[in-house]
Amino acid sequence: MKLSDLEFQEDIHLLIWRPRGLLNEASVNRLVSALADLEAKIKEPFNRFVDTLATDEVELNFRYIIHISLYRRLTYAGRPPVKTAILATHSTITHYAKLHALMTQGSSIKAQVFHERDAAAQWLEVPIEKLMAPVACERTK
Repeated sequence: MKLSDLEFQEDIHLLIWRPRGLLNEASVNRLVSALADLEAKIKEPFNRFVDTLATDEVELNFRYIIHISLYRRLTYAGRPPVKTAILATHSTITHYAKLHALMTQGSSIKAQVFHERDAAAQWLEVPIEKLMAPVACERTK
C-alpha cells in the first residue's frame, strides 16, 4: 500500500511516513487518520517509522504535540505493544519527537528518536534497506 508520503510494508508489518517540506498540524492529522484506518483494517500490530529528513519547515507547537500524543495513547490503549522510530536531525522536530516519546511512556506505544537510520533499523529489527527512501522521494535542490 502506498499513499504519497505513506507506505505500509506488509512483509515486515511496518508503516513508513516520510513527510516532505512543511511539517504542520494538517500533515500530522493526515497521518493520524491513516494510522487509525490501518489499525482498524489490519488486526495484527505493526511498527512505525517516521523519516523527517526531507522536512525543511516546522509549524507545530508543544500544546498540539501533547494533544496528539495523548490522543494516540488513549486510542491505542489495550492493544499489543508497537514501536515508533522517529528519524530526526532538525532540532525542533527532535524536541517534539522526544515530547511524543515522553507522553506515550507507559503505554503500548514505545516511541524513540534516532539521528541515524541504521540505529532506527536495528531498534525496529528490520533491514536498513527497508527504511531507505525511494529515489523518487529524494529531494532535489
